[in-house]
Amino acid sequence: MTFPLIAKTIAGLEDVLARELDSMGAGDIMKLNRAVSFSADTELLYRVNYTCRTALRILKPLFHFEILEQKDLYEQIYEFPWENYISAENSISIDAVISYTVFTNSQFVAQRSKDAIVDRLREKLGSRPSVDLENPDLKINVHLFKDACTVALDSSGQSLHRRGYRRSTGPAPINEVLAAGLVKLSEWDPSIPLYDPMCGSGTLLIEAAMVAKNIPAGFFRELWGFMKWRDFDADLWEKVKTGCQALKTDLRLDFFGTDRAEQAICSATENLQFTGLTNDIFLRVCSFEDSEPPFEKGFIISNPPYDERLKIEDSLAFYKMIGDTLKRKYAGFTAWLISSDLESVKFIGLRPSRRIPVNNGPLECRFLKFDMFAGKKGFSEVL
Repeated sequence: MTFPLIAKTIAGLEDVLARELDSMGAGDIMKLNRAVSFSADTELLYRVNYTCRTALRILKPLFHFEILEQKDLYEQIYEFPWENYISAENSISIDAVISYTVFTNSQFVAQRSKDAIVDRLREKLGSRPSVDLENPDLKINVHLFKDACTVALDSSGQSLHRRGYRRSTGPAPINEVLAAGLVKLSEWDPSIPLYDPMCGSGTLLIEAAMVAKNIPAGFFRELWGFMKWRDFDADLWEKVKTGCQALKTDLRLDFFGTDRAEQAICSATENLQFTGLTNDIFLRVCSFEDSEPPFEKGFIISNPPYDERLKIEDSLAFYKMIGDTLKRKYAGFTAWLISSDLESVKFIGLRPSRRIPVNNGPLECRFLKFDMFAGKKGFSEVL
């Protein structure tokens, strides 16, 4: 039996997520704002949580209703039979998202929703569940858009970007879901050598390696929200994991990462050791301007520091250095860079062949492609 689901994602990755879900056999796929709706059975729900690279969380809607005035929220949520999903000995948490509604505060919506649920359970069961914001037995999502409210169960628990492999980070690390999305947006092929010249703690390289080797996105993770549901099927879950792990490959990779910060390379090394990818990704402390191409031609995908996230003494000079280095040393490469500093990025001095809008947290960014042809063809003067 199939049922409707909603996969949340980062703004700009909706198309990539829709393609991922389609490749897994999801039905009724529809792109939304920062989300994709689809239909699946329980086995596919488990598999999407375990393998999907560009989803932040998978929600299972329970019911919908209209809100014409504020009291409707409490009354409608109170009427739902929560005792069929949770006991008084369990714990809950509520996550609320609101847009253009009669409410102005998402925390108030979460609080009133929690009140309705615990009041219902106290009435039906004689006692109420506790609230656990870190690791609840049932995580509930309340989404209000205008007068429409959807209440859903969060099958993922913690955000799916928490892969479980990142044991060490530096300042302003890139979100794992965004990193995987950039790899997919770039249309990089695993047969092509990959270089990240500002690799930080190595997230982009690790996500690309997991794509290339078909390592499930959740391979290093232990817990999901659905594992605490009353209808959790442990045998089916083991079947899903075993089947997905059987698809992993031993493809030998040619990846290279550098960073000018020694601590960043130490963090990346620690993460690689945990994932077992140390034979596939070579790391070195080196600034991009002092680098030499690690291979004759290949792909560059990188998340250079931008002034809102990681302070740069002279951002204009920094981006000019990136452009100069690409021109002087990296003919034959395809370079993809993400940045929110849309003024400074013009000083790269190259015209991007593609500009893809994508968000990095609250920052509106562009993912820019530069085709570094030999000779003058790739070296146009301005963006």
